[in-house]
Amino acid sequence: MMKLIDRLLELDSGLLLYLNNLGTPSWDDFWFAVTHKLTFVPLYVFLLFLMSKNMTKRAVLLLVVSLASMITFTDQITNLFKSGFQRLRPCAQEGIVELLRLGDCSGYGFFSGHSSNSMAAAVFTILMLRTKYKKFIFLMIPWSIIVGYSRIYVGKHYPLDVLCGLIFGLCSGYLFYNLFKALERRFVLS
Repeated sequence: MMKLIDRLLELDSGLLLYLNNLGTPSWDDFWFAVTHKLTFVPLYVFLLFLMSKNMTKRAVLLLVVSLASMITFTDQITNLFKSGFQRLRPCAQEGIVELLRLGDCSGYGFFSGHSSNSMAAAVFTILMLRTKYKKFIFLMIPWSIIVGYSRIYVGKHYPLDVLCGLIFGLCSGYLFYNLFKALERRFVLS
């Protein structure tokens, strides 16, 4: 079993180095912007506006609380995994950082909080807006994957960190959407 895990981690490192080294200085600013947490605040505000259109004040409050709870939950579980697994970020891993295109850092990286949060937001948004904005909302999945890839590009996460973050975010978004709908039925629509 350990040989299988070691082989998987070796492949993960190789894929990271391949993807990270595809980058070029002319694209660095773009990917640093994508990976910056505040870059997408206007998008989040716009999505909140779309989701809350035609809702009562009580429903909007429940929506905001649900979204804040989802992001907090996703972020905190991510931190628990990072503390539990203690897998160094590639940019902090001796033997890897020297081979990366971009800087160094510290801390643990399994799994990616950017990936989990962006996918949770994407899934929640898709489920909320699927009847009104069918074509537009499915852009949320590629957006989330691009956010995840940005973490590989800047050397902060291995591909498995990103993949696991995306999967966890998918589950979190689905869970919190269903929780929101159950609470809405009980406290808003009743």
